[in-house]
Amino acid sequence: MKQQPERPAREIYLRRRIIVGGAALVAVALIAWLVFAIVAAAIAAAAPTGPGTQGGDGSHPNEAALELDPELPAPVLDQLQYVRERWDADSSERYGVLGVDDCVNFTSQSLIERGWEVDDEWWYSEDGDAYAHSPAWRSSTLFRDYLASHPERATALSDAQRARVKPGDIVQFDWDDSGDRDHTAIVTAVREGDDGRIDVYYGGHTDATWDRSVDDHPKHPETKVYYWSVAD
Repeated sequence: MKQQPERPAREIYLRRRIIVGGAALVAVALIAWLVFAIVAAAIAAAAPTGPGTQGGDGSHPNEAALELDPELPAPVLDQLQYVRERWDADSSERYGVLGVDDCVNFTSQSLIERGWEVDDEWWYSEDGDAYAHSPAWRSSTLFRDYLASHPERATALSDAQRARVKPGDIVQFDWDDSGDRDHTAIVTAVREGDDGRIDVYYGGHTDATWDRSVDDHPKHPETKVYYWSVAD
């Protein structure tokens, strides 16, 4: 009896191996995609929800966060462009840097870019020595007192008045509810959620940040937030 050739059986076997192998690769790819999707969803759910922020503390703003609203008034755009370009700078030839207390120095600089002019109380030393600037230029509490005495420049707002806050305004923090001011920064964005909640974001120095939520202060649970609505 003549023996049948083995080639067709071998081809069938190889074909089956290819089919099974391909199906296994597809299954592995689907599983990997599913795992990636689950992890990405978990990260997204856990991350803070700022307008384009990454990391929550404003130290790693993404492209969306760095965009400015072109409809803002020109002086405010000049101010925020200055803040955007220098929020993470650690030196300034013109103004100097006040070590780990540079927040008001930087905020004051932004107001110069907005068009403010110095006066007898609020001024900077032209030799670039940050410690030689006027007290109102570099102290959060004294800057508050200066603004309070100059209503033509800014109007005080409480945290309950967030609906009146706008980009370019000034935000101040009292970390321990002691009555003074411990930190000062510039409002970079204001967003109203579907539930009517208003979120305010800020940028500034020490800590260097852009688009950080004013509600993000886990180290200071007693924090009180205040604003200054800067006159147009």
